[in-house]
Amino acid sequence: MKPKNDIQNEENIKLLVDTFYDKVNQNLILSPIFNDFAAVDWSSHLPIMYRFWNGILFGEGGYKGNPFEKHIPLPIDKTHFENWLNLFVETVDEFFEGNKAEEAKQRASIIAYTFQSKLEYMNGKKNDLK
Repeated sequence: MKPKNDIQNEENIKLLVDTFYDKVNQNLILSPIFNDFAAVDWSSHLPIMYRFWNGILFGEGGYKGNPFEKHIPLPIDKTHFENWLNLFVETVDEFFEGNKAEEAKQRASIIAYTFQSKLEYMNGKKNDLK
């Protein structure tokens, strides 16, 4: 078995992001959210994700935006976040090992937990107002 390197540069991030979203597009739970409901334009979304993860892992990339805001209208719940995180971790583990790989998985876990918690709170709050 070939030894794996750590995530070291933008080329590695592109491999991670491209492979991860290929898996998302094949996932029966996530693909309809991304492709049908959100109608993601992959040619513009993927470069944004490269900048996002480059910023998270290396403090570079020029990502600007509020990723949580884009998730508010989506019909997503715990199952979606679990699938997203499982695919992300699987993809990192498929190609990489080391400190940055572990950091990427931790950051993804924090993002999934935070987004899920905020959406549950917001949806609960909306239901309380009815």
